[in-house]
Amino acid sequence: MMSDYTTDEPDREALRATPGPVVVEFGAPWCPWCQAARPRIDEAFEGSEGLTHFKIEDGKGRPLGRAFRVKLWPTLIFLLDGEEIARCVRPESAESVKQALAKIVTSG
Repeated sequence: MMSDYTTDEPDREALRATPGPVVVEFGAPWCPWCQAARPRIDEAFEGSEGLTHFKIEDGKGRPLGRAFRVKLWPTLIFLLDGEEIARCVRPESAESVKQALAKIVTSG
């Protein structure tokens, strides 16, 4: 898993064409909500090191976040074979992230 947000976002069509489970996390390194959620997100992803996880720095004019209609950070989009299966917005517990993750990991 990547540890920092990147501005190098993948193409939406490339994500749709990606087989298997993928998580796209939108946020910003300076965002207090993202900083507060980081330990919960990290806990939820323990043991999932092989999972494709994109951490995208979102903001004004960033097309991928708009394509997914992201309004609050952090937002995690859980994709399976390119289709959105679940979403966590400002997760308040590791369990909520684990539940969403289980939907794409056990479904595949």
